[in-house]
Amino acid sequence: MLHHARDERIPVAILGATGSVGQRFIQLLADHPWFRVAELVASDRSAGKSYQAAAPWRLSSDLPEAAAALPVLDYDADLQSPIVFSALPSEVAGEIEQRMARQGRALFTNTSTHRMDPDVPLLLAEVNPSHAKVIESQRRNRGWNGFIAANSNCSAMHLVLALKPLQDAFGLEAVAVTTLQAVSGAGYPGVASLDIVDNVIPFISTEEEKMTEETLKMLGRLDSDAFTPAPIVMTAHCNRVPVRDGHTECASVRLGSTPAIEEVAAVLAAFKGRPQELGLPSAPDRPIVVRPEENRPQPILDRDTERGMASVVGRLRPCPLLGYKFVVLGHNTIRGAAGASILNAELFKAEGLLPV
Repeated sequence: MLHHARDERIPVAILGATGSVGQRFIQLLADHPWFRVAELVASDRSAGKSYQAAAPWRLSSDLPEAAAALPVLDYDADLQSPIVFSALPSEVAGEIEQRMARQGRALFTNTSTHRMDPDVPLLLAEVNPSHAKVIESQRRNRGWNGFIAANSNCSAMHLVLALKPLQDAFGLEAVAVTTLQAVSGAGYPGVASLDIVDNVIPFISTEEEKMTEETLKMLGRLDSDAFTPAPIVMTAHCNRVPVRDGHTECASVRLGSTPAIEEVAAVLAAFKGRPQELGLPSAPDRPIVVRPEENRPQPILDRDTERGMASVVGRLRPCPLLGYKFVVLGHNTIRGAAGASILNAELFKAEGLLPV
């Protein structure tokens, strides 16, 4: 008689499982060594169906068989999984995410609702892992057994990954950035084709505000349970462009000193963080990849670098206005969304911070 090996991986739930980021979670978790997808949650429109019937699969890889057969649960379902990943629409996320934390679950969210709460860490695993400490006061203040940990907006994330080593090595005084953001950042079906084909849309609602305040929170300090934003002057222009995946960002920075361009490039290329030290399953070997070519990075060539988990920096050169300028590119739904949440959960598991 055959005995199947018991799956010892931690069961996880995905909220908003039918959307673009929800699908990316399912793809990235398909063969995960520590976590297994056990519960899928979506709105009433999908609840009660199998996942395969509820969600037309839109990624290039096949829909994982284990997920295809799972039933889709509704927002009110009583979940069993100790870890929950949220890709909920922001208009419904607040109450549902808080309920999960109240019930003792470790909730890792992509949604913007709680990012700027004063007791919620806005985590980018290589950049500010020490901000996780605020969860102690979050649980104490709110009377929760679980917690909420957020990751940032996808455009802020790739920029911050490139800014952190510069801040550490040279000091960082000012940042000006112009983004060229992929349509997948708007979710599915996203921007109507007649609006975006042959066009650039120079406005993404609340994006510039998010990009600025989230960047300064991530690069700031956590002192005795209170965040102090980084003292950096920052401005952002955010544009939607007809690219499927991969946000391109043109940044100028004023540093606290005047290193040679070669030194700046070396600091970026050498950057590693806690995920690399711990060898976490989703961690890129190189969180920042520096390209020497004059015409890179490009979305179609570079967005999948390090399985979509790296920020790719190129065109590093002098800036007559602020001192230094460069282009950074990153995959907005892998590192910029689902992949970052999964890496945060891996970090919490490795550091013994999960309530399980």
